[in-house]
Amino acid sequence: MPHIASRGPGRPPAAKAAETRERILQAAREVFSELGYDAATFQAIAVRSDLTRPAINHYFPSKHVLYREVVEHTNAVVVRAGVEKARSEPTLLKRLSAFYSVAMQADSPDRSIAAFLVTSVLEAQRHPELSQDTHDPLANSRAFVQWAVTDAVTQGELTTDADVASLVEMLVSVMWGMGFYAGYVGSHDETAAVVRQLELLLANKLWSLPS
Repeated sequence: MPHIASRGPGRPPAAKAAETRERILQAAREVFSELGYDAATFQAIAVRSDLTRPAINHYFPSKHVLYREVVEHTNAVVVRAGVEKARSEPTLLKRLSAFYSVAMQADSPDRSIAAFLVTSVLEAQRHPELSQDTHDPLANSRAFVQWAVTDAVTQGELTTDADVASLVEMLVSVMWGMGFYAGYVGSHDETAAVVRQLELLLANKLWSLPS
């Protein structure tokens, strides 16, 4: 028997508006990441958040508006927060580690944040109208890596003949591959262990090559 939202219709009290809005965003993030934009419905989001469909409509007049809000919110708590923390670190490795630490913290204990970030990149390809320049997680993470790598070359951490463009794309692909793993494959603890191994590998602490 399908689950039916238990709460009655009507607007929630003003004091609970922020909490209700957060519940809707959380439920929407889960539904969008599980079903995709096209298959997701306000009814599914209402059931997941234990609210009525009119309550969802009170805060968000359309699925498009709600989706863009979820993108903006998720980008803020992961990508933008991670970049802000990373910018206070002095080296490329520490900056990447800081970024990962924020992402790991934000995605605990559930995996919906990482899953949604990954699916949002796919949805932006299917539906260009959903893309937001200022809140595009892929564009923002690429801009951060571009800055971090360029600064590492300037500071002498990387050789001046490094292929910056290709290195940036490699690190971005690793970053988003980690996001896929965190969202759909490994548990939080497994992802944390994988991130730790990546940090050791980048720090040249795992290699044992003949001289």
